Amino acid sequence: MPVVHPQPPDGGWGWMVVLAAFFQSALVFGVIRSFGVFFMEFVGYFGELAGRVSWITSIGIAVQQFASPVGSALSTQYGARPVVMAGGVLSGLGMFLASFATSLTHLYLSIGLLSGFGWALVFTPSVASVARYFKKRRTFATGLAFTGVGLSSFAFSPLFQLLVDTYAWRGALLVVAGMSFNLVVCGALIRPLTLKEDLAGAGDPGGSCLGKLSTLFGLPLLLHWPFMRFVLAVTLINTGYFIPYVHLVARARELGFDEYQAAFLMSVAAVADLCGRLLSGWLADCRVFNLSHILVAWTSLTGISLALVPLGRSYPLLMAIGICYGFFSGALTPVVFSILPEIVGIRQIFGSMGLLQMMESIGGLLGAPFSGWLRDTTGDYTASFLAAGAFLLSGSLVLVTLPNFFSCLGSSPPACHGTKVEAGAEPAALTPASGELSSQDRDWPARSQDLREPA
Repeated sequence: MPVVHPQPPDGGWGWMVVLAAFFQSALVFGVIRSFGVFFMEFVGYFGELAGRVSWITSIGIAVQQFASPVGSALSTQYGARPVVMAGGVLSGLGMFLASFATSLTHLYLSIGLLSGFGWALVFTPSVASVARYFKKRRTFATGLAFTGVGLSSFAFSPLFQLLVDTYAWRGALLVVAGMSFNLVVCGALIRPLTLKEDLAGAGDPGGSCLGKLSTLFGLPLLLHWPFMRFVLAVTLINTGYFIPYVHLVARARELGFDEYQAAFLMSVAAVADLCGRLLSGWLADCRVFNLSHILVAWTSLTGISLALVPLGRSYPLLMAIGICYGFFSGALTPVVFSILPEIVGIRQIFGSMGLLQMMESIGGLLGAPFSGWLRDTTGDYTASFLAAGAFLLSGSLVLVTLPNFFSCLGSSPPACHGTKVEAGAEPAALTPASGELSSQDRDWPARSQDLREPA
């Protein structure tokens, strides 16, 4: 019989899970963010327009997100460890096959579909596992895991450029494939954890196969309106979020900077990203401000920094804007995933995260190609980055519509409510027996630390 924990242990082996998630985020999104180095190589080698080449990364991001419910459902059924290990094999295999590509279609299938599906099996289960191991320190632990993205982006951009210069893009992809296979080792570090809440929902053997499948994929959450508004906001954010990682290097090259100067922009932005994730995790766990307020602030600042990119015509100014973007975009990421258990409850973390990733894939699919189309139409990247900023600012406006957003504006949660609430208190978003959403929980989880009803 597995050991049943009454609540997340907030440490112990959880730090090894954070370490695994650190390398997983590095080898998934660190690679995605640094793929702009290959972008110019593909444009030159295949002689295609920027919009068509942009589909390689966009398909990979979209598949990673759209297939996330599959990874979530498999993790719920079989545990996160074997799912993540299988995802590591697929992601490395996709990069390996891409090194033999003779057309963009081959890259769409190998990197976009195969590696993208592998990323789906890796990312969502690993992040959800971190959330399950932590409660009071959840945002900081998530931010710490996501620092792998910032550090790897800092290292991978110049490394990939060096690999391309040394071995050409085919040899560079072979090296990236070998790096990706290390995701299998990371998956082996994710030890299964049984929480008391898991047993509360496991005792109902009744129901049709269709109903069980629906619960496995978290489909009842589609009736959870705060969750759905949150999904809409994140989808808009996601549409503009990845555009700099595909086109900022190309924008710098367009302004006349050499390839190493352009790649260094992404490296410096990655360092700022790292600092933003750590500061944001620490600030959120201090509970001085509501998580929803923090998320809106970081999202708005990210959108503004993107809209300012066209003004960066000198290298120092473009560098400063890139640093601001890196810091703000890094800061918002751990808050997005930490606020989710407060909306739906920890028992639904796999299903909710899978649905969130799937539905926001629309933004990941359309963002970079739309930006590339604007560049091909207008002749430069000005409209592309203005549109990216507009998408993030639109997402922040949707976040403002979440219930009780204004209930504690300008004061800390304990002072606002007059009582001390344990940091990281978990909501109970679904009834234990059936998994159906209660009428109270469709409005908002009543026991959420940051977003509960005002007194």
